[in-house]
Amino acid sequence: MNSEWEAVIGLEIHTQLSTKSKIFSGASTAYGAEPNTQACAVDLGLPGVLPVLNKDAVRKAVTFGLAIDAQIAPYSVFARKNYFYPDLPKGYQISQYELPIVGNGHLDIEVDGVTKRVGITRAHLEEDAGKSLHEDFHGLTGIDLNRAGTPLLEIVSEPDMRSAKEAVAYMRKLHELVRYLEICDGNMQEGSFRCDANVSVRPKGQQEFGTRTEIKNINSFRFVEKAINYEIERHIDILENKGKIVQETRLYDANKDETRSMRSKEEANDYRYFPDPDLLPVEIEEALKQEIRATLPELPDAKKRRFIEQYGMDGESAATLTSSRELADFYEKVVAETGGEAKLAANWMTGDVLGALNKAGLEIGDCPVDAARLAGLLKRIADNTISGKIAKQVFDKLWNGSATADEIIETEGLKQITDTGAIEAIVDEVIAANPVPVEQYLSGKDKALMALVGQVMKASQGKANPGEVNKMLVAKLKG
Repeated sequence: MNSEWEAVIGLEIHTQLSTKSKIFSGASTAYGAEPNTQACAVDLGLPGVLPVLNKDAVRKAVTFGLAIDAQIAPYSVFARKNYFYPDLPKGYQISQYELPIVGNGHLDIEVDGVTKRVGITRAHLEEDAGKSLHEDFHGLTGIDLNRAGTPLLEIVSEPDMRSAKEAVAYMRKLHELVRYLEICDGNMQEGSFRCDANVSVRPKGQQEFGTRTEIKNINSFRFVEKAINYEIERHIDILENKGKIVQETRLYDANKDETRSMRSKEEANDYRYFPDPDLLPVEIEEALKQEIRATLPELPDAKKRRFIEQYGMDGESAATLTSSRELADFYEKVVAETGGEAKLAANWMTGDVLGALNKAGLEIGDCPVDAARLAGLLKRIADNTISGKIAKQVFDKLWNGSATADEIIETEGLKQITDTGAIEAIVDEVIAANPVPVEQYLSGKDKALMALVGQVMKASQGKANPGEVNKMLVAKLKG
């Protein structure tokens, strides 16, 4: 970005709450059903029906508010947001406007080692609309109303972010938090967590905001970053050529890596908000807040600090292992099963385990190697039954089978050779068969020793204790 300009970014995150039924009806929220099989009369707003508020949706909204140290409104009101769209059969959306359930809060993010606080203006409850389907209809559009009425918590940030990188860090942190709280599954491919980005630019040092544009419905971290960066550059280019930014809503085209105009940006008065006459105001008592506060889990930042202090790990490893509640729980189970091998467990979790999961496209909850079997492997590394190299072979067999580490080691004959007599015999053979690296080591080239160690490990099929091999080679060569 041109250094003369400054970006101003705010995000609106639509978080689908993980309730079993919709926000104002008993219809299922399960994903993947045949189109229009989960849209009931209430969701469609048919004559004579009345909405009934889902208590679980309210509890999840309050849970989120408490986690971001926000104001929980003792009194909040639902409103009708009026607009016409093919997938909104009622002609209005039930949302909250002047009196949302969650008020001012904040979230701290870290970018390039610097911590920054991003304000959260509000989080309000609302119902989702349906979905327009454009594929396989030969120039026509299909409407699927299964999603209509699904409970959403719309989380609106302050315009506190100044780069796409900060926006993505904020979005990731929010995604991590709602999954920790178990109020949203965070599945971006299914639309459970999606983002509208508001972007403007202004000359550096100017306090007044520039004209903003909104980029609608972005459902991946990578696309959010690319869309915001594109829009920043588009704004700068227009302004530097004496043009004028039009306030509008735009869509991001991932195939072309560009945004395009969708419609002019509406203001609040365009929606003609008014209190919904069929829904009573929501009153949140202090007792409910205290009850929910008592059930809050250890939050990501607190868990990360504890991992650093309790397990002596670095900040990067702690951030990785606390990036999801399931991953952190898995790690702590492994440490407990090994009897406290925290560093070894962290190395294996951040390296081999996550590497294998990423390669297979799996989450930790679907890991073929459970905590107990992984701990069994780590215990055999810790007590020198097997070497680190052999351990990787055992891990592959754990991943692709059901046997324990001990069973694999025994069946495959993989126990590490710790008998000094047996190791000494192999070392003597290697020294005799490799005069060149022996001479190089004796002339001061320390790297040659590693070549000799490698030959011993090869001759022992990786079973010799590497530390003992190294020690014995040095003693023999320098003795």
